[in-house]
Amino acid sequence: MGKRVLTFSGLAIALIALLALNILSERVLRGARIDLTDQSLFTLSNGTRKILNGLQEPVTLRFYLSDKLATRLPGISSYSTRVRELLDEYERLSDGKLRILIVDPEPFSEEEDRAVAYGISGVPVGGYGEIFYFGLVGTSSTDDQEVIPYFTQERETFLEYDVTRLVYALSQPELKVVGLLSSIPLQSLPQQQGGVPTPWMIMEQISQLFDIHTIAKDVVKIPDDVDVLMIVHPKDLSDQTLYAVDQYILSGGTALVFLDPFAGSDRSQMTGGASSSNMSALLGQWGLEMQMDVVVSDMDAAAQVQIQRDGRMVVIDYPVWMSLDPQYFNPLDIVTADLGPLNLASAGALLLRVDKTTNLVPLVQSSSNADFASVELLNVFANPEDLIREFDATGEPFVVAARITGDANTAFPAGRPLLQDEELSAELDAADLVDHLQKSAGSINVIVVADSDLLRDRFWVQVQQFMGSRVAIPTAANNAFVINALDNLTGSGDLIGIRNRGTFTRPFERIDSIRQVAEVEFRDKEQQLIDRLESTEAMLLELESGKRADETYIVNDKQQVEIDKFQQERLKIRKELRQVRHELRKNIESLEGRIKVINIAVVPVLILVFGLLVGGFRRGRYRSTVR
Repeated sequence: MGKRVLTFSGLAIALIALLALNILSERVLRGARIDLTDQSLFTLSNGTRKILNGLQEPVTLRFYLSDKLATRLPGISSYSTRVRELLDEYERLSDGKLRILIVDPEPFSEEEDRAVAYGISGVPVGGYGEIFYFGLVGTSSTDDQEVIPYFTQERETFLEYDVTRLVYALSQPELKVVGLLSSIPLQSLPQQQGGVPTPWMIMEQISQLFDIHTIAKDVVKIPDDVDVLMIVHPKDLSDQTLYAVDQYILSGGTALVFLDPFAGSDRSQMTGGASSSNMSALLGQWGLEMQMDVVVSDMDAAAQVQIQRDGRMVVIDYPVWMSLDPQYFNPLDIVTADLGPLNLASAGALLLRVDKTTNLVPLVQSSSNADFASVELLNVFANPEDLIREFDATGEPFVVAARITGDANTAFPAGRPLLQDEELSAELDAADLVDHLQKSAGSINVIVVADSDLLRDRFWVQVQQFMGSRVAIPTAANNAFVINALDNLTGSGDLIGIRNRGTFTRPFERIDSIRQVAEVEFRDKEQQLIDRLESTEAMLLELESGKRADETYIVNDKQQVEIDKFQQERLKIRKELRQVRHELRKNIESLEGRIKVINIAVVPVLILVFGLLVGGFRRGRYRSTVR
């Protein structure tokens, strides 16, 4: 009797201790988290943490989710759970500056109207006109607004970046200004077959984070409000414009420059040949040079293309189109650290001058199995296989993107070139022109890339139309590289490193298999009903085709009876069809319920039973020992 009392007393004490431990942990360890997911999916990056810690004004995020519909969409259900839990982590780390509101926009409710007004995209699901909402709206204390219309699963790896970008945009009421100086109209390229001009997707990506100001090719002074200068394929720039860039850099301005010895995006309509750009005068003072008649050819990083040979299509390596893995990037520079693969086309090589006064930090290089290829082998009449025949590896990698720092001298030691336009010269007030600088006031900071084609959509992104909006599905990290560089050159950098995240979805193959069996059980019945419905509607159409335009029936009473009969039959079949689909959904939900019971209840019960058996076995051994 005493042992039994002691046993029950011990169990009671253990239960009390367990409850006390739970209460204590709830109070003491409320903020503790352990992320055991494969790719630390719920551990926010340092950049996100810095942005959350730097919030000065409160930000409200409204997460619009059609919760009831989500439970009926297995893939969406798990993803929506991930989004919700990730947003909870944002709120937890924001120290009260970020508020998360979860809103279920019921059909025909004010919340649904408000979601649509915000720009949340609804997706039709099922066959009954149900609309599924799965988006995010952010608002600041100054009524600024940012929207993610719909969380597409194709952008799952960019989930943290998309949410952090939204918060960052709301926390920065004044975006940094990117001055765009380009020989290619990146913001208004015409589509084929007379379509509406649309910008390159890279410009849409940049415009989400920066304020883009277009700078004319004949500019004589870079505007003072430009935070970073982005120069793309600077072809045929005047001395006045080069002087403006020169003085901007020397005075402390930063620049991201895309040069190209063979710009495929700027081909001649007459000859099909591509143009080139260099800015050799400025490059020389930055300690660089780039050959204009050759491009880098890399067999290890060669892309594969289709060509026609002997009347049939074959796939060959095209070494002047490179797909470079992170092993070829500088892991110590914030722009290229943790960056995904880059796709480049006919890129040049950046070479150091002997008389340099600056420092070159390689950001992206080719493999050592690389060579120079003449641009003459790239015209529309050339044979791509000649690139392989003439390939002879140098054994050394070529630098295709680099950061330039250090002291630099002006490319115009005699001062500003004379203005050819006398009227323009008269209009310029002395206050509009900075004092001439012979050398940089401090260390310059310029990133030079020997390729402009990496900005083209075809080399890094698939663009899909979704509910009237263009959705970017990146296939390479070209956009991340560009935005990383702009972030860093404007002094930010917090968004760097959170471009790509892991994938949350893990298919439950066994459950999917069982679900498919459950679906097959009802598909035959459903198909029979659909066939009956189609047959009935066809008969109705045939009987009612005797109506005149004035809706006067020419059918007799017997035919009218048949019409009524078929209408009733149609209603009956539609009701049966709804019932079948309901049973299918009910069966699948029952299956998921059983799986949850197995995971939540059965396993702990088995552990408990195992513990009792072990305890009974030990107690039996103890009694036998005492005897």
